[in-house]
Amino acid sequence: MNGHTHENPHAGQGMVMLDIGGDVGALVVTMPGSMLGEEVDIRAADAVEDGGHTPHVAVVDRPVAGGAGVPSLVYPELVAGSYALSLKGTRDVVLTATVHGAEVTQTAWPER
Repeated sequence: MNGHTHENPHAGQGMVMLDIGGDVGALVVTMPGSMLGEEVDIRAADAVEDGGHTPHVAVVDRPVAGGAGVPSLVYPELVAGSYALSLKGTRDVVLTATVHGAEVTQTAWPER
């Protein structure tokens, strides 16, 4: 664990409901196991710095068929577009992803 206080201590302990359709999609990012507990910010790739709150989720083991957990991020409801992801509290973009409406985009965090 990285010492962050979790806003929702039960996050990742069950299924994630994806509310997609029309121009709303979802993003699932497979993460390295070493990042469990880290939090990752997401913002529109063309967003201007406004000093406001940036949405984020924690890396957790998500259940999959077969029982084993997979470290991942799930952003369940995103308007179609390009997004930049960075470790919480930084502006250093580590990954960009394009989300399409009515689809689940899947990608992997780059190994370092």
